[in-house]
Amino acid sequence: MKIQYKGIRSWLLTMDHKRIAILYLFSILFWFLLAVLIGGLLRFELMFRGQTILSAELYNSAFTLHGVIMIFLFIIPGIPAIFGNFFLPIQIGTDDVYFPRLNLLSWYLYMAGGGIAIVSLFSSGFPDTGWTFYVPFSISTKTNVSTAVFAAFVLGMASMLTGLNFITTIHRMRHKDMGWMQIPLFTWSLYATSWVQLLATPVISITLLLVIIERYFNVGLFDPAKGGDPILYQHLFWMYSHPAVYIMILPGMGVISEIIPVFARKSIFGYKAIVASSMAIAIAGSLVWAHHMYTSGMSDTAIFVFSLLTFVVAIPSAIKVFSWVSTLYKGSIQMTPPLFLALCFIYLFSVGGLTGLVLGAVGPDIHVHDTHFVVSHFHFTMFGGTGFAFFAALHYWWPKMFGRMYDFKKAYIGAILLTGGFMFHYVPMFILGLQGLPRRYFDYLPQYETGNFYAGFGAAFMIVGIFLMVINLLSSLKKEKDASSDPWGGTTLEWQTPSPPPLHNFITEPEILAYPYDFSGVVERYSKDDKGE
Repeated sequence: MKIQYKGIRSWLLTMDHKRIAILYLFSILFWFLLAVLIGGLLRFELMFRGQTILSAELYNSAFTLHGVIMIFLFIIPGIPAIFGNFFLPIQIGTDDVYFPRLNLLSWYLYMAGGGIAIVSLFSSGFPDTGWTFYVPFSISTKTNVSTAVFAAFVLGMASMLTGLNFITTIHRMRHKDMGWMQIPLFTWSLYATSWVQLLATPVISITLLLVIIERYFNVGLFDPAKGGDPILYQHLFWMYSHPAVYIMILPGMGVISEIIPVFARKSIFGYKAIVASSMAIAIAGSLVWAHHMYTSGMSDTAIFVFSLLTFVVAIPSAIKVFSWVSTLYKGSIQMTPPLFLALCFIYLFSVGGLTGLVLGAVGPDIHVHDTHFVVSHFHFTMFGGTGFAFFAALHYWWPKMFGRMYDFKKAYIGAILLTGGFMFHYVPMFILGLQGLPRRYFDYLPQYETGNFYAGFGAAFMIVGIFLMVINLLSSLKKEKDASSDPWGGTTLEWQTPSPPPLHNFITEPEILAYPYDFSGVVERYSKDDKGE
């Protein structure tokens, strides 16, 4: 039985997965908005040549801080920790995760990791290494790399605990009438993600500890003069960090697989193919790490193998995109902010995926490696993918989480500003990269100024759009307009509960459908009141 505390203790000592998800929500939003502001400073610095608002040293530290927050404190934990914690137990018809105390511990570890990162700001300065902490610079710089690396280590522990919890919950607490092929696709995406979290995160944990050992004991693991090899660090880092790309994107794909059928009023096309592709991405994505290292020196055989595997791993992602578009075909489409953001996701992620194939082929990769082309590709995939999926999930599940409906008009304006600003920001970076502008540089030659100037304007629109959407959602909490239990007409189990769900999730025994996306019996519940009009 769940112990019910009062006041602040009811949150800080809660075992309720929904409250832990809300703790994660506001914690992650704080870090995300902070990283957005830091990213804006970086982009505004690059709008003009020479020093404008940041010195070279501060630029390097801000660049590293932006990357560390976005990767370790937002993109990796964002969707699983918030929406996975809140909705995974409900979608499989149970009242909580298998390890509720471990779930709360994971949030405390997350907060501790963020706190340690902040501490490193005020002791010898935040690292200037970039979020990858590449050796040999990370073991020779005088900035406080050890504290920042330890913060990432703690955040990795939180990630592993969440993955372990989700796997166990799906295996042991799934409703007795729910078979494997009746599990919603969002939960399937979390299942695949959790295995990657559990198996890949120990690699980066060990690697980060080795960096700390190198800095304090100078044992020479990465020092060629002592028999070490700096390339070893790259292999260890990317053996985790490329699978981590799928930790970031798979939950986002799960979100889109939930949203598309609901607003197309049509069963998802290729349910089993999407399930298989999720598992295939998790497996194949763990085998392609060295395509980040073509320029570090590799044998022709290794280049062939990793390039081939890189193209192979694109196939499961293409299956998902094909399934989403096929679901929309001849559907009775209801345009809403969640669907609009989901459609933006499909386009932006597709651009990111196609440009990833450019980088997966060794010939073009040699020419654009470590240029702004890579920066643009990365952001199209990670923010155009996971970031947009995160906002789509917020707008889709917000009425269920808080029982309040937001203003649709403001949501559309924010989404349009975000999407337009994103394109205006990152498309010039593709061109700058092809022209040869290196990434991570504080300054640049005159021929690159025009592209950077335009990209700065795009960043401004993005920031305004992000803050408008967040403010619109938060302001809805003060409104008296309640959301119905199923404002969208969904068919998965979370729409069988009140909004917000009660302590034990279900008032009556949930009805397990033979197929989770059967819209044949759905009564149209979509009214003007639910549109925020």
